[in-house]
Amino acid sequence: MWRFIYKRLLSGALTIWFIATVTFFAMHLVPGDPLGNERAVAPEIRQNLLVRYGLDKPLSQQYVLFLRNMLSGDFGISYTQQNRRVNDIIREHFPVSALLGIVALCIATVGAVLWGAVSAHFRGRWPDSVIMVMVIVAVSVPSFVAAALMQWLVLALNRQFGFTLLPVAGWGTWRHVLLPAWVLGLGTMAYMTRLLRASLLDVAQADYLRTARAKGLSASRIFFRHRLRNAILPVVTVLGPAIAAITTGGFVVELMFAVPGLGRYFVEAVQQLDYTVIMGTTVFYGAFLVLMVLLVDIVYGAVDPRIRLGQ
Repeated sequence: MWRFIYKRLLSGALTIWFIATVTFFAMHLVPGDPLGNERAVAPEIRQNLLVRYGLDKPLSQQYVLFLRNMLSGDFGISYTQQNRRVNDIIREHFPVSALLGIVALCIATVGAVLWGAVSAHFRGRWPDSVIMVMVIVAVSVPSFVAAALMQWLVLALNRQFGFTLLPVAGWGTWRHVLLPAWVLGLGTMAYMTRLLRASLLDVAQADYLRTARAKGLSASRIFFRHRLRNAILPVVTVLGPAIAAITTGGFVVELMFAVPGLGRYFVEAVQQLDYTVIMGTTVFYGAFLVLMVLLVDIVYGAVDPRIRLGQ
């Protein structure tokens, strides 16, 4: 077990180094001036800014300095937000994205188990067909289209009821979380619903289920204790990337719903060529994804004791 964890940590570290390297050189190949938004145009002031951000050094030295600071947990100072460190941006705004992602993940997981079980139970009948059509639509529709449609629908409902049923933008109360969380978790819920339905159908005629029925176990116990536990294994394998993707927040979703999360700052940094924010958030996302995949691998072994992670 520990040998497996050590190997995954080593491969994760190499993955993070690769992400950091590609991001660093890609940002310096993008045309544009990261200091182009500065009001100061005097050569002396511009030179001071280049020195402050380390842009006066050769690219190789900048790369080594970037890796050294990254290993110490320092992602530098934002180019566009005066005297604000990237670490502070991540620390202040990642909890917002994480809260939104946790709610979205709960919605996606509960919905996937519910609709997947209903679809598998009514296989070949109209409930199964309706759910599968909804799944295809949810997977196919981009998040910005789903966000716009949900905002339009909620605005129409607010006008119909004569009061604000749910706010369509902003942040501050639990009501502001529900709509963007639903949109954020919709695609994941649809994908996991389809995956769980197929898995439930695969194990429907397994020998251990026939044995459980012969022993007189209740239908609910058979489903939750035996059928769902074994059928959910394929879902667990995709849960790691799904957790990382949802918890870090959807860039477009946060922007459209005016959620002050980390994804919104990432989009703004790309628009403004803020190198340090882009590189810092990208490395942070990559490290978070690697950690989630490792945790899911461990949980996978706990769910199915037949799996030996050490081997």
